[in-house]
Amino acid sequence: MSFGNPNNPYGQQSQGQPGYGYPQQQAGHPTPSSLGFVQLPTLGTVQLASMGSRFGARLIDGVVLGVICGILGTVGLLSAIGLANEADQCNWRDADYYECRDDAYMNALVVGLGVTAALVLITLLYEWLMISFVGATLGKKALGIKVVRDDTGQAPGIGGGFVRWIMPQLGGILCGIGTLLVYLSPSWDNSGRQQGWHDKAAHTVVIKKP
Repeated sequence: MSFGNPNNPYGQQSQGQPGYGYPQQQAGHPTPSSLGFVQLPTLGTVQLASMGSRFGARLIDGVVLGVICGILGTVGLLSAIGLANEADQCNWRDADYYECRDDAYMNALVVGLGVTAALVLITLLYEWLMISFVGATLGKKALGIKVVRDDTGQAPGIGGGFVRWIMPQLGGILCGIGTLLVYLSPSWDNSGRQQGWHDKAAHTVVIKKP
């Protein structure tokens, strides 16, 4: 007695039908065994950074920038106040009294503007340049994660680093809601690479250091 399929006498599985006991991969989605990992040129298979580690890295970076900017801002403010107070040393009886006073106020203004410019520059260059050339800020280094290009496995470079940095800043135009959405966007990425909108724009992924 034959128990085979009369339309398939050799007992072979029909083409196009899934086999039993084998998980099927849907197009565009990683298999369950590959979740949390990604294959990158020059690096091979590497583990993706978790959302927790990415959030922790940003928290550390915020503290680092806060300390640096706080110290620099305090020093600059005290210097500007000291220069402005020099106007009190000008003798109103002297012919150059107004010139002396104006010079003191101008020096204080220059210091204040210089410190402000330095704070903006530090905030701009810190993440942009470190991600561009190193692939990691101090916070990311502390937590052992790194940003790399998804097509080379190397640091993003100056262009990719800028694109990745500017997108969250542009999101800040919407009262900060856009920035929050950009940073949360890896949570609902269905590519299996946990790429945020800024990652997709810059062609980067965030991984654990190999």
